[in-house]
Amino acid sequence: MLGKLCEKQGIPYSYGKGRLENRSEILEDIQAVRPTHVFNAAGVTGRPNVDWCEFHKLETIRSNVVGALTLADVCKQHNLLMVNYTSGCIFDYDDSHPLGSGMGFTEEDVSNYSGSFFSLTKAMVDVLVRQYDNVCNLRLRMPISSDLDNPRNFIFKIRTYKRVVNIPNSMSVLDELIPISIEMAKRNLTGIWNFTNPGVVSHNEILEMYKTYVDPNFKWVNFHSGRTSQSYCCLPLQQSIGCI
Repeated sequence: MLGKLCEKQGIPYSYGKGRLENRSEILEDIQAVRPTHVFNAAGVTGRPNVDWCEFHKLETIRSNVVGALTLADVCKQHNLLMVNYTSGCIFDYDDSHPLGSGMGFTEEDVSNYSGSFFSLTKAMVDVLVRQYDNVCNLRLRMPISSDLDNPRNFIFKIRTYKRVVNIPNSMSVLDELIPISIEMAKRNLTGIWNFTNPGVVSHNEILEMYKTYVDPNFKWVNFHSGRTSQSYCCLPLQQSIGCI
């Protein structure tokens, strides 16, 4: 999606060839391309779902922690702005942010959720990357795109689950937000950003819309006891991109 948008806007770009955790390979990429900005859309989320990370912790650390920080550090040494697409799945409803209260988490808040190893790695980087003044850290939630056949699309994933927990979440519509991230890079914006669309949408609301507009015969089952990593953590982010 980033590549296509760059082509449309006439922005020269190149995809990185190195592994994030291999510093020498990142240096080779930067020296070969000599970019003005670096966009990091890489990372381990797990296939077929995030539960994969629970059983492949070292691989997850190498990519999501060591890799992201290595890239940020190399970019810092070369005076490059790094736009880091990360996960906002690092918060959960609590006493200060009760369900239905409308109280959202801000960019200054640190993670209160460690229910999955994937979220733990993202929460670590969310804290550590604040030390790099060359990083624009974008917290995305439940990425949705117009390509409903993309297996990484939240709508595609949630309709394939046998059971779904019905929790309101912040959502990130990529068709709307990715172009904004390119504009943020042009303006050299940095810091932590809750990169979501306004408000929250429940999982049932998403599936109701899927049933209405795509498959009238679609059915699903809710569950309410406990949480699994497949159900994701709750995240009512205090949306802030309106000031861009």
